[in-house]
Amino acid sequence: MLRDDATPTLGAFLRDRRARLDPAALGFERGRRRTPGLRREEVAHRANISPTWYTWLEQGRGGSPSADVLDRLASGLMLTEAEREHLYLLGVGHPPEPRYEKIEGVTPRLQRLLDAMPGSPAIIKTAIWDVVAWNEAAAAVLTDYSRLPRDRRNILRLIFSDERVRAAQEDWLAVARFAVGAFKADVARAGANAEISNFVDELSRERPDFAALWRESGVAERREGLKRIRHHEVGLIELEFSSFAVDGRPDLGMIVFNPATKEAAARIEGLMRARAERAAADA
Repeated sequence: MLRDDATPTLGAFLRDRRARLDPAALGFERGRRRTPGLRREEVAHRANISPTWYTWLEQGRGGSPSADVLDRLASGLMLTEAEREHLYLLGVGHPPEPRYEKIEGVTPRLQRLLDAMPGSPAIIKTAIWDVVAWNEAAAAVLTDYSRLPRDRRNILRLIFSDERVRAAQEDWLAVARFAVGAFKADVARAGANAEISNFVDELSRERPDFAALWRESGVAERREGLKRIRHHEVGLIELEFSSFAVDGRPDLGMIVFNPATKEAAARIEGLMRARAERAAADA
């Protein structure tokens, strides 16, 4: 027979999480406690809700909590983003509304992952398509993001505003139309519509072709496929691309471009070699 606190209920989850917190580390007297972790009134204090209401939540009384209460509980119990989502599923039966946060970079672990693929261009982008990390192959084959100001490292902006990127697309209009639709889908999923408002207005003023596609395009989604690039140094490079969510970081996505042919692999290798020789000459 399962114990009550082993059942998948909101109350059991709350009891489990408060039992994991160290009272002394959070400024409460350790004292003599019958059970590990925080007391109910201490969690209520941290979450800025009444002790009675918190007690009812643990006991399964009082109805469904509001999103505001769930967010306060998540903060008070120091939940991870995955635990916060689970709290919502238990409390109201659906995940929380997405919330977008600006990202400036990635962890060293993620950068090492990119660097471990020397023959495959790979990037990490945010939900609004800002490129925040890349490997040397991406710099050689796609765009050398290190040479761009931080606010210009946006995939959609490059597709419409960078003449070299534009010229490299074998069918620019098809690429641009798909990119606009996929961008809309990612932004909506991340709840970042307010964050991209000024960006869309600016790009619409600068590029009438973007404005037209923004008005006509619906949402689109394709996580893998074939990309053909006309590189200005070595000519055609055929790439198979795959998109991945970054585990534990729903706000980040990784795109890996693998050479689709032996010729493509050889051309990437040649570009990497030439890039290394230029760097050595400049050193």
